[in-house]
Amino acid sequence: MQASAPTETVETVALKAKENTLLSPRFYTTDFEAMNRLDVSPLRAQWDAMLAEYEGDNNHDHFQRTPEFAVEVAETFSKVSPELRQEFLDFLISSLTSEFSGCILYNEIHKNVDNPDIKALMRYMARDESRHASFINQSLKDFGLGIDMGDLKRTKAYTYFKPKYIFYATYLSEKIGYARYITIFRQLERHPEKRFHPIFRWFERWCNDEFRHGESFALIMRAHPELLRGANTLWIRFFLLAVYATMYVRDHTRPQLKAAMGLAPTAYDYEVFRITNEITRQVFPISLDIDHPAFRAGLDRLFCIQTAMSAAKARGGVVGLLKQAGLAAQGLLTFVRLYLLPVRRHELPTQVRVAPVW
Repeated sequence: MQASAPTETVETVALKAKENTLLSPRFYTTDFEAMNRLDVSPLRAQWDAMLAEYEGDNNHDHFQRTPEFAVEVAETFSKVSPELRQEFLDFLISSLTSEFSGCILYNEIHKNVDNPDIKALMRYMARDESRHASFINQSLKDFGLGIDMGDLKRTKAYTYFKPKYIFYATYLSEKIGYARYITIFRQLERHPEKRFHPIFRWFERWCNDEFRHGESFALIMRAHPELLRGANTLWIRFFLLAVYATMYVRDHTRPQLKAAMGLAPTAYDYEVFRITNEITRQVFPISLDIDHPAFRAGLDRLFCIQTAMSAAKARGGVVGLLKQAGLAAQGLLTFVRLYLLPVRRHELPTQVRVAPVW
C-alpha cells in the first residue's frame, strides 16, 4: 500500500535530485592518475586491517526492509502534517543524492585505477553507498516517487575536484554524516514516540558505515602528511566551514523535521559540530571555534540571507534577479568573515581512536 504523498511527482523529485545549488549534494569526478599513484605503505598494517573489516561486511544484511516496515509507514507516517511530509521527502531526496554521489565517485575511481589498495577500498565503499542509496529509494517508492538512479547518473552535472579536495570534503561529509545519524538515533532511542518513520531504526549501523568510510580517507591523509601541513591547512579550514555552514542553513530550512524528533535545529547542529570537531581533531591540525559569538552570528546571518534569496527567486523578474545578486554578495562576504575567524590549533594524537564512541 502506497503512503499518501505530498504534492510531488516523479518528475519534480527527479529535478530536485539533479539540482546544483549551494545547498544540494553534488556529483564529483577527480584526477584518476593521481589517485592511482597514492601510496599507503607507511600504514600497511592499519590499511590491511581496514580492508579485512570491509571484506567481512558485517552490515551485508542490514539494509533490508522487514515486513513491519510498510505497516509502520502506513500507521505512523500517515498521521504527520503536510509540512513535515514535504520536509521529510526533501530529506530523503538530498540523502539519496548524497549517498549515490559517493557510490558514483568511488565506483569511477575503482574502474579507472590499477593501484590494488585504492581499487579495493573504492569497490567496498561503492558497495556500501549503493546499499544506502537503494534503501532510501525504497522509502521514496512508498510514495510512488522513486528516483531513476541510472538517469540521475547520466544527467546530473559533475564537479571536478582535485584528489586532496576529495579527501578533505569526503572525510568531513562521512564524519558529519556519522554525527548526524547517531545524534538522531540516540534521540529517538530515548523518545520512541517521536519516531515518525521506520527508516530511523536503521541509523545506528548505517552511521557506523559512515564512520568507517571517514577512517579510510583519514588513513590516506595520514599516509601523506603533507596534506595536513602548510598551505593545505587553509583548504582544510575552507572545507570545515563550507560543510558546517551548508548543514546549518539546510537544517534551518527544515524546522518541522527536527521539531517532530524533539530536536531544536540550532542545538542539534551544534551538538553535531561538537562531535565532528572531536573526531576530526584526530586528523586535522585545526578545528573551528564553534562557540565563538561571531561564528554563531555568522551562521545565523547565512541562514537569513538564504531565506531572503529563496523569496527573491520566487518573486522572479529583473527585481528578483537583482536582489539575488545582492544577497549572493552579502553571503560571500559573510562566509569570508567566518573564514577569517581564529581557529583552534592542536597537535595530532600519537594514538588514534578508530571506533565510534557516541
